[in-house]
Amino acid sequence: MFSSLFSDASAVIAADLNAYYDGLAEHQALLFRDWRAAVQRESAALRRLLRKHNAQRVLDSSGTVGLHAIAAAMHATAVTAVCPTPAVLERAQHNAAQFRLEQAIAFLCADLNALSDSVTGSFDIALLKGGIVTHWLTDQAISAALSALHSLLRPEGVLILSLPAFDLLLEDRPRLVPRHVHENLPDGRAILFDLYDWQATEPLSVLHNIFIVRGDGDSFSATRFGVLQRALRRAELEQLLNTAGFVVQQAEMNGWELHITAERA
Repeated sequence: MFSSLFSDASAVIAADLNAYYDGLAEHQALLFRDWRAAVQRESAALRRLLRKHNAQRVLDSSGTVGLHAIAAAMHATAVTAVCPTPAVLERAQHNAAQFRLEQAIAFLCADLNALSDSVTGSFDIALLKGGIVTHWLTDQAISAALSALHSLLRPEGVLILSLPAFDLLLEDRPRLVPRHVHENLPDGRAILFDLYDWQATEPLSVLHNIFIVRGDGDSFSATRFGVLQRALRRAELEQLLNTAGFVVQQAEMNGWELHITAERA
C-alpha cells in the first residue's frame, strides 16, 4: 500500500526555488505541531534578542510565510518581510492578519539574492532563518546574499541565521526522519516526514523531500515537496560570513539546528 502511495505521490520538485516556495506556501503551517505556539516561541526568542541589541528595525529575509516577521512585529516598531513569490507574500499577509499584525509589517516580494535592489533603509537586525541559506548551492550565491544583507544593516547591526546542523547530520546521513501527525483536520489526518537523498556533489548537497500524507480511513494521498540543499557545515558558513564583513558572535546547536549570531564589522 505505502509503496504505491509514494510512487504515485504528486511531486513538487523545484525546477527553480520559486516553484518550491509556491508549492509549500499553503502547507507551511503543517510543518509545525502547533503553528500559533511556534509563533509565540519565536516571539519570546526574538524579544530577548531585540532587547539585548536595542533593536527596533527588523528585516526578515527568511522567505517563510510570516513566522519570523509576525514574531518580530510583536516587539519591534518597524518590520520589513521579504517574500520570494507572490504566493508566499499572500500567505504571509493572511497569517499576519490572524494575529492582527498585517498593518505592522511591510511586506514586499523580491529576489532574496538581490535584496539591495528592492529594499532600502538601515536595519538593526536581519533574519535569515529556517534554513533558507542552504537553498543557495554555491559560495558565490551565498556570498551575494550575505553581502546584500551586510549593506542593509547599520554599523554593528546583527544578522541572525538558523539552518540544519549539517555537521551532525553528515555523521550518519539519515534517510527517513519522522516529523509528527496532525489529527482531526477537516480532511482527516496529516502525516509528515522527511526523506533525505544525499548527493555525491562538491560542495556536498542533499535533496530534502518533505512528504505530507493526508486522508482518512482507507483513503490517503501523498504530496512531496523537494528542494536541493547545500549541506553547509558551520566552518564553511562562518568563513563566508567573515568574507562578507561579519564577525560571528555566537554559534550553538539547538537540537538538529545550528543558530548563528553575527555582527556587521
